[in-house]
Amino acid sequence: MFKAFNHTLKDQTPLYVFVTVLFLMGVIFGALMVNALTLEQQQDLSRYLGDFFTSFNQEDSAGLSSFWSIAVLNLKWIGLIWVLGLSVIGLPGILIIDFLKGVLIGFSVGCLVGQFTWKGMLFALVSIAPHNLVLIPVLLICSVAAVTFSLNIIRSRVMLRGHGSLAKPFFNYSGLVLMMAVLILGISSFETWVTPVLIGWVAPVLEQASTASSL
Repeated sequence: MFKAFNHTLKDQTPLYVFVTVLFLMGVIFGALMVNALTLEQQQDLSRYLGDFFTSFNQEDSAGLSSFWSIAVLNLKWIGLIWVLGLSVIGLPGILIIDFLKGVLIGFSVGCLVGQFTWKGMLFALVSIAPHNLVLIPVLLICSVAAVTFSLNIIRSRVMLRGHGSLAKPFFNYSGLVLMMAVLILGISSFETWVTPVLIGWVAPVLEQASTASSL
């Protein structure tokens, strides 16, 4: 079983490299988008962030409703990837999702760094980086599995090269996505109850920086 896993991983290495590079391109593109904002948009963004840091200190601790909203949002990513992987035409959509996820992260980090320099980087490290260190590999694993299954459909149905059933690859693909979904529930728990604590440590620093920049 271990040898089969190593063989599969070796065969899928080019796909992992491809989706990772695509995601990183999205991160770079998202960070560059910050420079395209007008001065008025940057001021509105700074004001919004300042209001967020002020209101964050006044909010109560997160509960189950926050957990499920975060979990559902994260599960939608891999759910959409799973659905797109079931068809040939969904193959480009999987790659677009990876790119867009990179754009969102790159833009978020770019906004924080652009507005608050090293303090913004500190906030990104405690609010964006921790759960994404696990969430991003989960999305990439699901993406590779989806692309692989979609390619199997192309080989067996479109190019007529396969004679076996797709039932086993489908159950392996769905089982992997299901395991990743369980892992996402753990990630969402961290994001719900641990991340706010980390944000609470640095929010006062960002609030002071936002107030100073608006003077």
